[in-house]
Amino acid sequence: MKLSIKVKSSLFLAALLVGTVIVLSILVLQGIKQNQQKQTEETLARQSKLANVYVKQVYLSQTLDNPQEFFKQYGREIARQIGIISSLHVTIFNMSGKVVGDSLPLESTDIGDTLSYALKGKIAYQEKGDTLSYFAPIYNANKQIGVVQFDYSLINNQKFYDNTINLFIKIGLVTTILSFIIGYFFFNSLVMSILKLRKVTEEIKLGNYPERSILSRKDELGYLSQAIFYMSNEIQHNIKGIKQEKDNLQLAVEKLKILEKQQKQFIGSITHEFKTPLTVIRAYIDLLDMYSDDPKLLEEAISNIGKESLRLYDMVEKILKLAELEKYDFEIEKEAVDIKSLLEDICSRMKGKMTKFGLAIHTNFEHATILIDKESFTLIMMNLLDNAIKYNKPNGEISVSNIVENNQLIINVTDTGIGISKVAVDKIFEPFFTVNKDRSRQFGGSGLGLALTKDLIEKQSGTIQVESIEGSGSNFIIKFPIVK
Repeated sequence: MKLSIKVKSSLFLAALLVGTVIVLSILVLQGIKQNQQKQTEETLARQSKLANVYVKQVYLSQTLDNPQEFFKQYGREIARQIGIISSLHVTIFNMSGKVVGDSLPLESTDIGDTLSYALKGKIAYQEKGDTLSYFAPIYNANKQIGVVQFDYSLINNQKFYDNTINLFIKIGLVTTILSFIIGYFFFNSLVMSILKLRKVTEEIKLGNYPERSILSRKDELGYLSQAIFYMSNEIQHNIKGIKQEKDNLQLAVEKLKILEKQQKQFIGSITHEFKTPLTVIRAYIDLLDMYSDDPKLLEEAISNIGKESLRLYDMVEKILKLAELEKYDFEIEKEAVDIKSLLEDICSRMKGKMTKFGLAIHTNFEHATILIDKESFTLIMMNLLDNAIKYNKPNGEISVSNIVENNQLIINVTDTGIGISKVAVDKIFEPFFTVNKDRSRQFGGSGLGLALTKDLIEKQSGTIQVESIEGSGSNFIIKFPIVK
């Protein structure tokens, strides 16, 4: 069963009041008990000091040096006089623990452990029923000669404590009831205001907007009422703005049409790029049908068909990779990688291909840690190095290095190749764009490598740019954030 806020607030108020009274009562009663104990100990301590003064006076006024003889002769009188002075029951013990004086002989209780403690020159006491027995050492001029016991009644203290408890119960009940009644009416006014606000919000939900603020209070509920009123006005304005949103949606549709057009252009480019190698392959097949006994034609056909098929394979693979990046970003698994060892491994793997084309490689790496997918990073560097090989000059050079600057890893891949014109620099990362068509056909280039590389880099919070002068080589600059 759900409780209304009115019932909840009433129950909370009652629990808070009862809890407060109980906690305050416990704290006050503890204070009273501690104060009573302190006063009792101070009173008994004063009586023990008076007892010692009296014993010393009596001891010094007679000629007996033996404490045993002294107590035998004066013990009862000393106990009686101290009892009169203190108005308490007093018992005197010698150092053997034997009673040598009693102001009012009563039934003895078990005090063995407590007395033995006092005989060692220390204050001790024990509580039994309504009586507190207080033991204090007695001294002559320079040493302990016995123990004095005071029996202090705790009945008055207990009565005061019980009366205080009863008083707290009565006052607590009256206070709780009165406070609850006052608090109930106060909280009831708050609850009624909240219920009014709730009703207004339900009306707003149905489309009925208030014409003024519901509450005229000057507190937080009044501010909330004004806020609801202003909010309803904003909702009305927002409804009027739906038309604008509709226009924005129309604009989004137009953009989608543009994207669709770009997609068609992309498909057209794929078709065109596929058509070129397929045309070459088809031409050689037709020639072989016509001149199947020409060994030179057969050798040329095998070579060119192989190149064009590799080119087709490369294009298909990279198109699939681009599509995979668009649809399966979650498959990129980033990890913290020391870039120096990874770059050294990649360059080592490409060194054989560079040697085959008579190219030299120079590397300069330093340690740095970045968060990246290893496989993707390897593909990025392989594509860049592959381009540096394809578009280099005979006996050219390739340089790969990295530096750390402004919390960024900067990788430079530089070649001494044919370079890129100013016009081509802006298009170099577009799919199917190639700087040199002849070289692309010769080495199987598809024009997708740099587009794939750029996409892979950006998917992992990196950037790529190119600096190039036509005829003088190119420098590809990659940047990734450093892991601190």
